[in-house]
Amino acid sequence: MSELGRHLKEARLQKGMSLDDVQEVTKIRKKYLEAIEAGDYKVLPGSFYVRAFIKTYAEAVGVNPDELMEEHGNVPAAPVDTTMETVIQKRSRKPETERNAKWLPTLLMWTFPVLILVVIYLYASSTMNKEDAEKTDSGSLTTATQDPSQVKPSATAAGGGTAATSTADTGAAATVAPTATPVPSPTPSTQSITVTEDRKSGKTTIYKVTAPAGSSVQVEIAATGVSWLEVYQGENSKGEKLSFGNTKAGDNMSFTLGSEGMYIKSGYSPATNISVNGQVITDGKTSSRLLLELDDGTSAPGSDGAVTDGESTTAE
Repeated sequence: MSELGRHLKEARLQKGMSLDDVQEVTKIRKKYLEAIEAGDYKVLPGSFYVRAFIKTYAEAVGVNPDELMEEHGNVPAAPVDTTMETVIQKRSRKPETERNAKWLPTLLMWTFPVLILVVIYLYASSTMNKEDAEKTDSGSLTTATQDPSQVKPSATAAGGGTAATSTADTGAAATVAPTATPVPSPTPSTQSITVTEDRKSGKTTIYKVTAPAGSSVQVEIAATGVSWLEVYQGENSKGEKLSFGNTKAGDNMSFTLGSEGMYIKSGYSPATNISVNGQVITDGKTSSRLLLELDDGTSAPGSDGAVTDGESTTAE
């Protein structure tokens, strides 16, 4: 194994990532990643891809690619394509005036139709605006010259109320039903949401989240740097994937905790601040695996506490 490959592998293991994780993030085939760690660059499709793949791999595990290349100078450089350079030089010798002369007729041919369309559009817009203004003036004039004696007052203005006016016109007695005043429904008392560390299962720390039935429990993750982060809906990494990949400073994510629970894996815990309804949770480890279990009083008691994260704990 080369020193460069050893450096990348140690950075990958420190973030808790497998080669399959790096393959999914970088889209580089696993056999090429293994070849980079082993220093066997002959497996890669060409010397150009060697540096490109190493740079992408380094960025995925949080290593500065430029410093890595400078520290390990045994990476083959990409060859210079002398054939392409010769072709470019031959093409560049064509006179500039000749190239411009070819484009000039085409440019002039399209300029005149565009100008004609612009003139037509401006003329049509001006005509439509003039017609709208004439219609507006005509409508205002009709309203202003209307005979006031022909306008009947509204029922509310004449008699002070709809029911009173109707009684006066028909001569019949009318009874107005009293309007019921709505009574506001009582506001349920606010109950606090508590988060407590319940138990541990292997490398996983399990938190019990107690909340009133029907309330929404928000899980917030604020990133302050680079960290490999996985979030699943359920008790382990076999559940529905909610987030998967590297974080960067300033990233903010929000999830709603359901009855099925939420499993969170952080490759570098100091760079990911995890909170439940504003309550920060941490297991004090550099690489964390956390399980949140919701207890809203509607579900049956949990199992005996055995939780598996669906992953092998053997270091690669």
